[in-house]
Amino acid sequence: MKFTKMETAAFGLGAVGKDMVYALASSYVLYYYQDVLGLSAAFVGLILMIARIFDAANDPFMGIVVAKTNTRFGRFRPWIITGTVLNALVLYFLFAAPDITGAPLMVWFSAMYILWGVTYTMMDIPYWSMIPAVTSDTKERENLSVVGRSCASVGNALVAVFTLMAVSALGGGSERTGFARLALIIAVLFVIAEMILFMTIKEKRSETETKTGTVREMIQALARNDQAMVTVITIILVNSAMYITMNLIIYFFKYDFGGADWIGSYTTFNMIGGLGQILGMTLVYPLMHRKMPNQTVFKTALALSIAGYLIIMVMCLTGLGHSLVALCIPGMLVFCMSGILVVLTTVFLSGTVDYGEIRTGRREESVIFSMQTFVVKAASGLSVFIAGLGISLIGLKGNADQTAVVAEVQSASAIAGLRFLMTLLPAAGLIIAMIVFVRHFKLTDERMNQIADQLKERRNA
Repeated sequence: MKFTKMETAAFGLGAVGKDMVYALASSYVLYYYQDVLGLSAAFVGLILMIARIFDAANDPFMGIVVAKTNTRFGRFRPWIITGTVLNALVLYFLFAAPDITGAPLMVWFSAMYILWGVTYTMMDIPYWSMIPAVTSDTKERENLSVVGRSCASVGNALVAVFTLMAVSALGGGSERTGFARLALIIAVLFVIAEMILFMTIKEKRSETETKTGTVREMIQALARNDQAMVTVITIILVNSAMYITMNLIIYFFKYDFGGADWIGSYTTFNMIGGLGQILGMTLVYPLMHRKMPNQTVFKTALALSIAGYLIIMVMCLTGLGHSLVALCIPGMLVFCMSGILVVLTTVFLSGTVDYGEIRTGRREESVIFSMQTFVVKAASGLSVFIAGLGISLIGLKGNADQTAVVAEVQSASAIAGLRFLMTLLPAAGLIIAMIVFVRHFKLTDERMNQIADQLKERRNA
């Protein structure tokens, strides 16, 4: 039975909904609890790192639970809808903290964020694992993966672009109230999107097995597969660079770029950046790949992204950092190249499955792909911890009156530190990624074609 256009649309809508939730929780929770509610940035960053690593380690357990599920609604959809409802409730309470301070607020934040991660995993793992259960056609599976990733980028971009404008409009001058109301709206949209998915898509192959690699299996797979190890290290460095930028850019526009309409400037920058990331994935990468092999595209994208960060730093030092038009040019470059890097790290990780089978005789597909989710979440936690610790070390002060109006004047050293954290730190991570990739990655396009031919001959034999 063919997968219909309606089912494809429902799958894409589900990705939009869940990544709107993910973007709000991953990109704005540091700002909300540090700048709006006044918790220590280092404490917030530490809890975020612990929660994300715990969440990543929890993925294999959720994979096992889903694999053992058997209901009349299928194996995956019941968990998708259950996790969605619970996660929507926790999201609201995460951004609607009670009027408390100090230790009670620390406990509230820690509990809500850890619960948010657990309930998000509850629906995210079955969402992606559902693909083999709804169609047996290889091309349809590939198409669903592309649709899911593309729509997830749309959901992420929507939140990145419109959050602060929505918070301002909904809060009536209070960021605290605005975030609570926005979280409620996104939570409702999230539930609606996943309900449509639940009612539209039918699981057609109840016998399909779902296997998510354990942490031990991931470590063993890395020990057997040097190219998977190189790719995982590269993914961590690339994703950490982007997550650090995403968490700090809001502070830059509020306290460095400044101006009465800093929210409008921040929104415009994010809009252009989000557009650049989508264009990088869907247009620029295919054009570059026609002219050069994937390895060369990856190194070129890394080099251009590093250049973009350095240009932004130079602009900040020369006064051009307060020109939105000027900032958007290197910003567009960084985000566009980021889109290409995300696509290629997925491509390279896929290639390591075939490489590992040729080298060891073991095809560890489920373990390798579980690894991608694990390391991206781990990178997210690490980068937020670095951002939070950095904010505390440079002495950046929170906005005491809980409004978008800047109530604190930052010191010159804090502003200089913020510029360093936002540009040179991510650039350094990408430089390390370049060194690791150039020295150790050897799965060229030609080599992958040879491996594919060898595997085909082996299976035919």
